[in-house]
Amino acid sequence: QVQFVESGGGLAQPGGSLRLSCAASRSITSFWLMGWYRQAPGKQRELVATITSIDTTNYAASVKGRFTISRANAENTVYLQMNSLNPEDTAVYYCNGRLRAQPGYNYWGQGTQVTVSS
Repeated sequence: QVQFVESGGGLAQPGGSLRLSCAASRSITSFWLMGWYRQAPGKQRELVATITSIDTTNYAASVKGRFTISRANAENTVYLQMNSLNPEDTAVYYCNGRLRAQPGYNYWGQGTQVTVSS
């Protein structure tokens, strides 16, 4: 059984920062890919950033240079550091993971709300 617990969301001012955490119920070394997605009201869920088991990262163009994804294997946690936030970053952010043993199956967390507003 795989569970993700996201935390760190909340209200931030434009230009501010937040750090999201995704704590996994099992070793994150068992995942070949982990990432963050987001869904704004009335919009489809979209990729924000991903990180592979060998720390290769990928970012959506809209967040590149502002967000940083990282993983702490000893803590079984994936982080998303978000800087220079703007109102367009407002969304529910979801943690995602794909196991090596189930490479095509997506596991999701329950989501954490991020609101950027003055």
